[in-house]
Amino acid sequence: MTVQSVDLQGHDSRSRSTEGVPESTIAPAVLLARGLEVSFERSGRRAHALRGVDLEIRPGEIVGLVGESGSGKTVLGLAALGLLPSSDGVRTGGELVVDGVDVLHATGREMDTLRRRLGAVFQDPMTSLNPTMRIGDQLRERTGDSETAVDLLESVGIPDAADRLRHFPHQLSGGQRQRVMIAMAISGSPSLIIADEPTTALDVTVQAQILRLLNDLRDRIDCSVLFITHDLAVASEVADRIVVAYAGRLVEMGPNALTEQPAHPYTAGLLDSRLTLTTPTDRPLPTIPGEQPDPASESVGCSFAPRCRSRVDECEQEPPPTVTATHGGWVACVRPDRTTSQQSRAATWTPLDAPSGRFGLELVDIHVSFTTGRGRKKRTVEVLRGLDLRVAPGESVAIVGESGSGKSTLLRVVAGLVQPDRGDVALRSGARPQMVFQDAGASLTPWLRVGEQVGERLREEGLDRSERAAKVAETLQLVGLPAAVTDLKPAQLSGGQRQRLGLARAIVVPPTLLLCDEPTSALDVSLAAVVLNLLGEIRRRLGMSMLFVTHDLAAARIVADRIVVVKDGVIIEELVADELHLTQHPYTRTLLAAIPGTRIRLEPRVQEEEL
Repeated sequence: MTVQSVDLQGHDSRSRSTEGVPESTIAPAVLLARGLEVSFERSGRRAHALRGVDLEIRPGEIVGLVGESGSGKTVLGLAALGLLPSSDGVRTGGELVVDGVDVLHATGREMDTLRRRLGAVFQDPMTSLNPTMRIGDQLRERTGDSETAVDLLESVGIPDAADRLRHFPHQLSGGQRQRVMIAMAISGSPSLIIADEPTTALDVTVQAQILRLLNDLRDRIDCSVLFITHDLAVASEVADRIVVAYAGRLVEMGPNALTEQPAHPYTAGLLDSRLTLTTPTDRPLPTIPGEQPDPASESVGCSFAPRCRSRVDECEQEPPPTVTATHGGWVACVRPDRTTSQQSRAATWTPLDAPSGRFGLELVDIHVSFTTGRGRKKRTVEVLRGLDLRVAPGESVAIVGESGSGKSTLLRVVAGLVQPDRGDVALRSGARPQMVFQDAGASLTPWLRVGEQVGERLREEGLDRSERAAKVAETLQLVGLPAAVTDLKPAQLSGGQRQRLGLARAIVVPPTLLLCDEPTSALDVSLAAVVLNLLGEIRRRLGMSMLFVTHDLAAARIVADRIVVVKDGVIIEELVADELHLTQHPYTRTLLAAIPGTRIRLEPRVQEEEL
């Protein structure tokens, strides 16, 4: 038989098969939420993060929780761990039972005991690991001895585990730090691991390794996993069941087949927005129009209705019913049979003029190395090793490779932020490169208002106050920011708005060369599509060149004319952006194969003797 537990709305929530197991011996849910409510006090208003959430996770089950930022995913994870902030006027309601403990009413001692039976893996391990402590010391706090610590590191695939105990977090790669976090999470043989966006900022190859590791650990230590992500394709790689969240509510649940036949328009929109290696490049990317509703607002009908292309009058008049979906799960929608693609039917891009043969940027024999430590611990690492690159005026070039390949260092050399040990950097006369960083929030001045940040560089242009204000308004409109944000500070903006602000600041004085360092890697798929469309539109209007650093070949294919693949500080392959299938290099093929849900058909490998 298959266990069927009916949620509060009367529909089945299916877990892993328990054929032949007597019902009396079936273990209770590891996580059970019923009517879960969480809200915060924000500027005198009550913001609702979770609104009546029902969710069940069975022993040994991996559940993928998917949705845009602001959908309530992380709040649910924090609530399960008992880590909701004690300030901000937090209010909770409903029921949340984790491993038999009533989390919403547990004492501090009860929660301390529970957390020892839980594991947590967060998006940025650098903010979770203590930067002043060696890895071994942090593991020994949990295990009590070095031998167990070494065993844990080996179990998560870290080579030379005994040596790694002496390292500090900053001495490990991003993938290794995430593996350390997983080792710490499983140190107490947890019944449940909360993994909150554990692969979002990782290279595709490392991401694939982490997903395989989580699946392997589930089977090895028989734990459950709540896997939180904004990428449906990633969730489908690891999860037994997928749950889709929107504006604090769960709107759809189903098996992996959900990604092939979505029943909710929002789920369809997320799938449409996701980049693939076959996404058309001759038109703007499909996006979900609008934004999620204000969490302090109350909606009578479906909260997704204002953004939905399939809506009918009934959608705005009453809450959507929960009905059985064709994929075997359920969906909260008035007319799921009317669910259609949410793709915008935008016209094709205006073709760009072919880049001229002249160079706008030329790098010749660039060498960069960094030295760490002192005395006997002094170590020199070569990051770029004789790299050559030319970018023509008006050309967009994507720099692709794994973490540590030298991509970001290359960009910083062009920007003048890193001086090469040797080699020449030549920019076309009058060239003014500007940079857009991955973490827009960290690159903005927190105490300056939006208008002040965008207008800073205009003072050097000799414009008076009214001219500067007009130019700021024009630039904000170009990047899709409303005039109302002019007087706001960065902390008052959403993540997507901060990324647009970083772009506005870079182009307010039109650059001849725009340098983009992973500007979409940490964004939701729908928002990433918006930013990539914006870069394409700006490039066409301003006629500028672009260097776009990324580990995402699908994104590189969209924004670039040419893709340059970097490994260990050297360029190993150059390809026309829309001809990735012609790659012959094993490393590039590995990057392509690691992309979740890839459908590209590679050309057969050419034998070495033919080359």
